[in-house]
Amino acid sequence: MKTKYAIFFICIVALVIIEKESNILSRVSDKLIQRQTPQQTPQTPLEYSNTTQNGSLTVLKMLLSKLTGTKGIYSNISGEEEDGLDNLGTYTSSSGRKHILLLATTRTGSSFVGEFFNQHGDNMFYLFEPLWHVERMLTMAAEANNGTVLAGIYRDVLQGLFLCDFSPLEKFISPPPQDHVTPALFRRESSLSLCEDPVCTPVIKDVFERYHCRTRRCGPLNLTLASESCLSKQHHAIKTVRVRQLETLQALVEDPRLDVRVIQLVRDPRAILASRMVAFSSKYQTWKAWAQDGQVPEDDEEVKRLKGNCDQIRMSAEVGLSQPHWLRRRYMLVRYEDIARYPMQKAEDMYRFTGIPFSPQARKWILSNTQTTQEASGIYSTQKNSSEQAEKWRFSIPFTLAQVVQRVCGPTMKLFGYRFVDDENMLINKSISLLEERRFQ
Repeated sequence: MKTKYAIFFICIVALVIIEKESNILSRVSDKLIQRQTPQQTPQTPLEYSNTTQNGSLTVLKMLLSKLTGTKGIYSNISGEEEDGLDNLGTYTSSSGRKHILLLATTRTGSSFVGEFFNQHGDNMFYLFEPLWHVERMLTMAAEANNGTVLAGIYRDVLQGLFLCDFSPLEKFISPPPQDHVTPALFRRESSLSLCEDPVCTPVIKDVFERYHCRTRRCGPLNLTLASESCLSKQHHAIKTVRVRQLETLQALVEDPRLDVRVIQLVRDPRAILASRMVAFSSKYQTWKAWAQDGQVPEDDEEVKRLKGNCDQIRMSAEVGLSQPHWLRRRYMLVRYEDIARYPMQKAEDMYRFTGIPFSPQARKWILSNTQTTQEASGIYSTQKNSSEQAEKWRFSIPFTLAQVVQRVCGPTMKLFGYRFVDDENMLINKSISLLEERRFQ
């Protein structure tokens, strides 16, 4: 296995030499030197697509495929047959297990909506943004090929996690887990399943865990226990803002061992920009400057990036709404604004779509967390006065910036039923709805 990682490291370095300057090379090398975890991964991976790249990228993809192609340590967990593995070690979905994938982008309310499933109860295993680790390690290398390799790795890591195998993810956790134990899993506290018995182990003195459980004190996360807990749960859900294109998930959705339901959460692009300018203030200084002087150069890279994001969201939705054979009855589009106005009704719709009973625990959480005080409604809070949240952005974004969004994201807004504003008075007039009534099913 160490030989594989050595080859993998050499390939990454070669790729970065070709595509990046030497200062970027050293940063990538420093990260990959740490990736010598002595473990293998489980199931045969999904084929990486678009192999018409240059030679270095093709070699990189082949090596990545081999690294994720061998049987992993989590497949030997006791009690497999009762939890969805047959006597040949093949994972099946015959028990009625559902796999929910909540797809979104940042500042669309995905943390809030993810709680609809996290709070379901004892038979739900929920993970919050596990792909954060993959993005953090491989973004620089993936830039060289426009994210093609990154998208394939995302898909394979999701596959492993839905199959309760954490070994593909372990390769990207830094520092590397020791004996499958880590204090570094991103936002562990946002998953109830990772903070309950038996996954919650005794506290270890002097071990710092940034994303520690909030409801109780636990030791570092034991990923083997997490895998066992996952196998014991009837249903699995994952929330992510890192999958850019829905079509890259076709092989995952078609995996016969899984019963995947994809929920794509969207929001008014004007509201997303307004929210990001607050939540990611340091990264949006250019937009803030434009808001001050009223001049926005539409050939600027920031504007092009906004357009690219909108186009990706729209194209994914167009794929889903066209209901290709591989997504038939497996895709649902939901607007955040509809959830904000009718949270209980929309939660019922989502549960009905997944085929999972809408639990009393989830109902109770939604009822108590959609009407809350202003103090509790922070930018990362999952407690929202939902009807107010849907309109709040209209008073924080300048009309100049709203116009820019409407110009570059127009096709996306039209597809999702968001009305354009003609002037500032229309923007801030709450008696004028900017939401068209739409049914997307």
